[in-house]
Amino acid sequence: MTETTWICGVDEAGRGPLAGPVFAACVILGSNCSITGLADSKKLNERKRTLLAECITRHAKAWSIAFASVAEIDQMNILQASLLAMKRAVEKLPLAPSLVLVDGNQSPQLHYPVKTIVKGDSLVPEISAASILAKTARDAEMLRLHQCYPAYGLDRHKGYPTKAHMQALRQYGITEIHRRSFAPISALATK
Repeated sequence: MTETTWICGVDEAGRGPLAGPVFAACVILGSNCSITGLADSKKLNERKRTLLAECITRHAKAWSIAFASVAEIDQMNILQASLLAMKRAVEKLPLAPSLVLVDGNQSPQLHYPVKTIVKGDSLVPEISAASILAKTARDAEMLRLHQCYPAYGLDRHKGYPTKAHMQALRQYGITEIHRRSFAPISALATK
């Protein structure tokens, strides 16, 4: 790989939760960047993800993070919102990638060559790094939202449909940060 060939990895975080935006990140590590411990963010504990995120943002050739809002998720569906967040992340990169490697089997519409890789977050270092940045950014946003909505326990479950989250929804109702297009939320909205 020459120094003018920039391989960019892209991944998202937050497709499954009932609350909060979906985040995406992209990372160009560059030929001289080797970060030990990169893996699918879901296979790393919070402390390890945080340490790796700091290392990625410090040593990667380029990186960016973007999101799609709850309103966008409800308007277009979670898949399209995830692809939009990915597109935004790639478009924010300070370098034009030579190739964009996307985790999964669907990719956003981009003006660069794109290849999808199923389980890419476990197989490709650039995608693993993007997975980590997307997850840590989304978790940070959920901690911020917890300050606004402390009764929902977002600091613990990050918006996922846990028993505690469902109980809080029944007790306190749906908020503006909840995805009304998701079945558990829409079912509560009709009661």
